[in-house]
Amino acid sequence: MRVLVTGASGMLGRATATALLERGDEVTVLQRRPSGLPCAEVLGDVADPAVVRRAAHRQDAVLHLAAKVDVTGPWAEYRHANVEGTRAVVAACRATGVGRLVHVSSPSVAHAGTALAGVGAEPADPRRARGRYSRSKAIAELDALAADSPDLAVLAVRPHLVWGPGDTQLVGRIVERARGGRLPVVGSGAALVDTTYVDNAAAALVAAVDACGSVHGEALVVSNGEPRPIAEVLGRLCRAAGLPGPRRRVPFVAAWVAGAAVEAVWEATRRRSVPPLNRFLAEQLATAHWFDQRRTRAALGWRPAVSLEEGFARLAAWYAAGPVSPVSRRTGLPPSR
Repeated sequence: MRVLVTGASGMLGRATATALLERGDEVTVLQRRPSGLPCAEVLGDVADPAVVRRAAHRQDAVLHLAAKVDVTGPWAEYRHANVEGTRAVVAACRATGVGRLVHVSSPSVAHAGTALAGVGAEPADPRRARGRYSRSKAIAELDALAADSPDLAVLAVRPHLVWGPGDTQLVGRIVERARGGRLPVVGSGAALVDTTYVDNAAAALVAAVDACGSVHGEALVVSNGEPRPIAEVLGRLCRAAGLPGPRRRVPFVAAWVAGAAVEAVWEATRRRSVPPLNRFLAEQLATAHWFDQRRTRAALGWRPAVSLEEGFARLAAWYAAGPVSPVSRRTGLPPSR
């Protein structure tokens, strides 16, 4: 199959493109900077219609991962990358006759700040989604699914908290804060949370490319299906990096108020650095968010192959091997953005 993967400079995009290549697919990748992958490559802005149309030419399927995933930045940047980028991808699929579009979304598109316990893929809601990233991804998912038609099958997949060796988004930030003594447990630490090891998420996206057509017009949440208390997850990630886990607790209300204050300061001063806390992060650390995987596994014919225990062991081995280079030992390629 000929597959275009957008956003291959990120950890999950790279892992997914690698999995497609390894099974013999003809892969093209689209992102702003070279990926280093052994495949055809188009460099450019995913929101540029001409660039995306050129990349989508002669493709059988498009796997759209490119997105702005930061926790700071003006709304215009989120809208450009996530909303306008998705619209450019949809338009390119229609213009070039692509038959399948797998749109990579996020469970946060349906998260209104309260616990999500054993739910499926509830409808994306830009009005209630928390933060600019989540709102922009909710709009993008709705736009993508609205394009589902007999000529273009669209499937939205929401991987939840993807992590693994070389991860600079989740693991990297947790480890950095733990190393600086700035990683507390918010609330009791007992809230159950699903996460997804990167190899499992990549395999699910490959399965989605294959299933798209017989399954379409809906969203599916992907996770390991092994919810653990958030304090345990944080502790295991820290110990994999050779660090102690969180040693102090902060009441949720105090964390939420502090997060709101930090957001106000970052907004007023237009800082681009990652804030130490915000309201969304406080809610994520204090509320349950784990998902019923039965529909996902039945629809995709997929099950996670790497357990959390094995994932933690792989991460520990990666850290133990030492930072000999900025290259991910899982893929042999540079780590995610």
